[in-house]
Amino acid sequence: MAGQRGSLVISGQLPVPRLGPYADRPRAYPPDHPPHLPIRPLWLCRACGLPWPCASARLLLKVEYDGRHLDLAVYLSGLYHEASHDLFRLNPHDGPTPRDLFERFVAWGPYRRPLVEPADPPS
Repeated sequence: MAGQRGSLVISGQLPVPRLGPYADRPRAYPPDHPPHLPIRPLWLCRACGLPWPCASARLLLKVEYDGRHLDLAVYLSGLYHEASHDLFRLNPHDGPTPRDLFERFVAWGPYRRPLVEPADPPS
């Protein structure tokens, strides 16, 4: 393993991502444009180069998973787990924190609700 790690540094190749959930959503829209999917292990958008999920990917995911909030939560949680692993391996010393990655991957989803329902204002 140590020899393999050294060869990665010398050759300049990125580590090979694990075989976790496959990022196949959101689908390309319009169909003839590049899809807003992540480049692994960097987790940058293939279409615009921004950190994935970019604003376009988020919007397209919300539309694609409309009414299936739990499915979107499971999909994003799996990708959050994979991104945490990949990004930590790339930069273990000053990469994004788990909280930053959670906010980036999961917290923006439409399935989030407040812990306590707001009280009705007094009449």
